[in-house]
Amino acid sequence: MELTLLLVGFLASVAGSICGMGGGVIIKPVLDSFNFASASTISFLSGLTVLCMSAYNIIKTYINKEEINYETVFPLGLGAAIGGVLGKQLFNIIKTNSSNPEFVGFLQSVSLCLFTVLTLIYTLNSSKIKTHNIKSKPMCVILGLILGLMSSFMGIGGGPFNLLFLSYFFSLPTKKAAVGSLFIILLSQIFALITTFVTNTVPEFKISWVIIMSLSGILGGIVGKYYQHKLSDNAIKNLYIISLIFIILLTIYNSLKIIL
Repeated sequence: MELTLLLVGFLASVAGSICGMGGGVIIKPVLDSFNFASASTISFLSGLTVLCMSAYNIIKTYINKEEINYETVFPLGLGAAIGGVLGKQLFNIIKTNSSNPEFVGFLQSVSLCLFTVLTLIYTLNSSKIKTHNIKSKPMCVILGLILGLMSSFMGIGGGPFNLLFLSYFFSLPTKKAAVGSLFIILLSQIFALITTFVTNTVPEFKISWVIIMSLSGILGGIVGKYYQHKLSDNAIKNLYIISLIFIILLTIYNSLKIIL
């Protein structure tokens, strides 16, 4: 299982780093399909991997003096971090009050599938859709709250939806949206990890899993950051679309496996 975790975490982090998805949106459904741990444990490991990957990317971005639109992504990230805490609490409430543990995983898979389909539809038709350029910081925080609530509840870190929000509401091009998304993910995952420890809701896990997933996130971030500079906006968008299709198919499989 350890080798599987390493490969899944690494490949998801590479794709997540290049596209700005973070990788959690791939890690969560893939690990769900193996049924090796609870939904809470998988969400925790996924978040940890994404935290390591996004931290490397943002540090490297700062060192390279690359541009980040802080006026937009900081209030959006702050809102997403707060929304993430609320989303985690909502998830824990549903889990605690559910008589069927599998229902929680099913609800996550269906929600992720639905929102990923909507994201794919938007991405395929983005050239025909009029975007906006919101400047209001309170509105950025509100949008971040919505984003964080959705992402945290689904246990994915928010990557694909970050890109959709940054493209539609702020008219950011692909590469700038990818960097902005990783900054938002970093803030969200820091808040989520702190909340997990403060509220004493850390799920059961093996130390080896934590080490492997953290390492895979860093290595994936290194490789992904390298190729992000070499790929065009169009190439990154195509990789993003392929990733969305893969996620949709996987979440459909996970949902059917639970109910059949």
